[in-house]
Amino acid sequence: MKHPVTPDGRYFVVRGRLWRCSDPALPEAHRAKLVETLMAARRAVKAALQTGDEASLAAARREVHSAKLALGERGPPWWTDGAPDFNRFLVRNSPYAAWFAGSEIADD
Repeated sequence: MKHPVTPDGRYFVVRGRLWRCSDPALPEAHRAKLVETLMAARRAVKAALQTGDEASLAAARREVHSAKLALGERGPPWWTDGAPDFNRFLVRNSPYAAWFAGSEIADD
């Protein structure tokens, strides 16, 4: 992965923001199918935006959301230790701030 991943493997960082990783417990074949579904839905969002079709856009966005839920990237956290979810937080406003400040990627 080209983006830094937190030491616990729960998030990756893009432009200083934490994004939840997919559930590592998903079987690889199932995860791959969900990613394929997600990418198709994202292409459908792009196409609907280009054509201005609001109904298609809403449907495509629902598909993106469903795929991300199934991957564990949205919805309840996939970890079971009770730790809070910092998805979409700025890394500097999270418990990962010191880790990120010490990483080579922090300057990018």
